[in-house]
Amino acid sequence: MIWVIVGLLILLAALGAPLFAILGAIALIGFHMAGQEGIAVAVEFYRLSDMPALIAIPLFTLAGYILAESKTPQRLVRLTNALVGWLPGGLAIVAVLACTLFTAFTGATGVTIIALGAVLYPALRQAHYGEKFSLGLLTASGSLGLLLVPSMPLILYGVVAQQFQTTPPVSIDALFKAGVLPCLLMVVMLGAYSAWHVRNVARPQAAPRGELMAATKDAAWEIPLPFVILIGIYSGKLAASEAAAATALYVLIVTVLIRREIKLAELPRVIRHAMVLVGGILVILGFSLALTNWLIDAEVPEKLFQFLRTHIPESNPFLFLLALNLFLLVFGMLLEGFPAIILLVPLVLPVAVRYGIDPVHLGIIFLANLQLGIFLPPLGINLYIASARFRQPVMTLVRAAVPFFLIMLAATLIITYWPGLSLWLAR
Repeated sequence: MIWVIVGLLILLAALGAPLFAILGAIALIGFHMAGQEGIAVAVEFYRLSDMPALIAIPLFTLAGYILAESKTPQRLVRLTNALVGWLPGGLAIVAVLACTLFTAFTGATGVTIIALGAVLYPALRQAHYGEKFSLGLLTASGSLGLLLVPSMPLILYGVVAQQFQTTPPVSIDALFKAGVLPCLLMVVMLGAYSAWHVRNVARPQAAPRGELMAATKDAAWEIPLPFVILIGIYSGKLAASEAAAATALYVLIVTVLIRREIKLAELPRVIRHAMVLVGGILVILGFSLALTNWLIDAEVPEKLFQFLRTHIPESNPFLFLLALNLFLLVFGMLLEGFPAIILLVPLVLPVAVRYGIDPVHLGIIFLANLQLGIFLPPLGINLYIASARFRQPVMTLVRAAVPFFLIMLAATLIITYWPGLSLWLAR
């Protein structure tokens, strides 16, 4: 009977049934078969209101949507171009840096490709960068920033992971700290490759005298924002939720009242779009927490661990991490970031801890792989967003992104097998 139900749910998922409905159905069926009332699912939604870190999600989302609707992308590109555009491959480095920062603040890789692609792609082509190189660079760079504060996927991983009360514990602040150096590694590796690849392109002229000062003045309200968040969190003065509140208030005041790039009449529309995304995340998260509790009660992670132990000895975490990377790459391609985190963390985290993997380090491995899977064929969502944005066939983008994928894969393996890179600041 159980296999008939599972088969039916898989069929419904393949036909396009909403993810929250599938999660809710599995949780309800699981609790029913365990002899428990269905109210156990509703209780998890009540528990959402008792999670202090959860308030960071709607606040950072709102700040990201407001920034995306303003002229912040253009100011960000202008500032980074004035800073490093004169270097060999400077405009490519500008693209990497701008995409990383914008994705970190919006939490949405597709938004980065749409918002910055319109600015950066014509600039790259005008600077005589090859079409294939430019397309691959922007398609791959669109997913950078998921590891950098205040990335929403980092917050979501922390919220889900905290349900398992691991030792050592998982805190949002620790995840924010852990992601900085791995993200910097990816940025440096992509920037170095880009500079090498375009070494034969004419070196760009230095920015006109006074351009750096003008660009800095133009972005004067945006520049303090990441530093306030980073210093506040790393100094322990601000919790993640407090940093989110400060960020949302600051962005709202600057964009609406000072710069007036979003009119008061347009603000309800922006807020509505942001909260639709937040509402979807919370609904999925509530059902996911119910499913997580059922998985724990049914000892599914323990059974999964026992199965793996017969093929991968507990004393061989190296092989486990390799298998984990392959697993996450595949599911990162099949699922978008938020559903992948919500669905896979309850299965992966308890098993990884038994293999001696630090849960904070695991979060960085998790998101590093999702950064790759999101532009992997045949189902990586960023491929289709980039295809629509740049009006290019998907396979053209796949071929263009191969070198960047290999570099990010190498960085992911370094992150995986060098836990100190993630944990040096976090612990």
